[in-house]
Amino acid sequence: MYINGTVITGPVFTYDSSYVVSTLAGISGKSGFADGIGTAASFHGPSDAVTDANGNIYIADSYNNAIRKITPNGVVTTFAGGVGAGADDGTGIGPFFNNLTGIAIDAAGTLYVTDAGNNRVRKVTQAGVVTTLAGSTYGDVDGTGTAAKFGWLQGIGVDKNGNVLVVDNGNCKIKKITPAGVVTTLAGNSIPGGKDGVGASASFCLPAGLAIDGNDNVYVAEGKFTFTTVGGTYQGNNKIRKITPDGTVSTFAGSGTVGGTNGTGTGASFDNPNGLRFDSNGNLYVTETYGQRIRKITPGGVVTTLAGTGFFGATNGTVDIATFYGPSGIGIDNKGNCYVADFTNALIRKISMQ
Repeated sequence: MYINGTVITGPVFTYDSSYVVSTLAGISGKSGFADGIGTAASFHGPSDAVTDANGNIYIADSYNNAIRKITPNGVVTTFAGGVGAGADDGTGIGPFFNNLTGIAIDAAGTLYVTDAGNNRVRKVTQAGVVTTLAGSTYGDVDGTGTAAKFGWLQGIGVDKNGNVLVVDNGNCKIKKITPAGVVTTLAGNSIPGGKDGVGASASFCLPAGLAIDGNDNVYVAEGKFTFTTVGGTYQGNNKIRKITPDGTVSTFAGSGTVGGTNGTGTGASFDNPNGLRFDSNGNLYVTETYGQRIRKITPGGVVTTLAGTGFFGATNGTVDIATFYGPSGIGIDNKGNCYVADFTNALIRKISMQ
């Protein structure tokens, strides 16, 4: 990896050599907005990925303000949006988005996206009909529909009851939205911190990605940056936090220090964890936007490295030589294939068995 232009030798990993990384779609390092097959297609800032029951992949293409759809064989089309920045609802390419950051899917195949620039959560049916579930302008207000306010939304997930959980990054909170659009705060308060606890007694700092396990526990990735506000200077927690359905927050993995150490629970370390997604066996996959790696965490909290050397690049091949550049979100299909939104490379990468 590189820190301030200096090559730093990272930890030595043992990789599962049965996995290989390939490019599913996009042109390495060339941002654009073109539908097509494989490398004939292009993206601009792909930030998150999710799969449906048929193995199709949906991409939150942030700077194109579009949701893109990719078939398992790499055919890319524009599913919704893509005609410019805005907040209009509509169907197909009729609606507008403004900097999509996260995407999730429910059991019926309905998509939900965090529309960060509009401070809204949008709902997209399989017919491409886009509506606003909740949110309006920047703020921190619980309420119903457009009466609610968020501050720079990030990760998103859907629980078994159809409730949508979102990361309200600017307010350092995790919020819950019912199918009727009623917004409440599940955990966190407006003061950045790293305290475990219940509901508002817990605190977060730079929460980003979100995933929900089979028991409706919510997991949140927290970044590492140092930032200064009127309230003081804060350091991101660089951890994976767990929230039970009653709002009890604990630390699931990560020591808080910057690194790439494998281990169990707080014995492991991360370098700006971002995207999160569970597989069907309850394993949690984490993208490290600065660590340039994909990490895997078992239900017992054992952290290993799935792919990536720690150096940035766009090399395909076995997971021990593959490289990424700013991996953001991740989706996993029902066969266990991982799809990485490789943000800076403007690629969608696939990690699969050889």
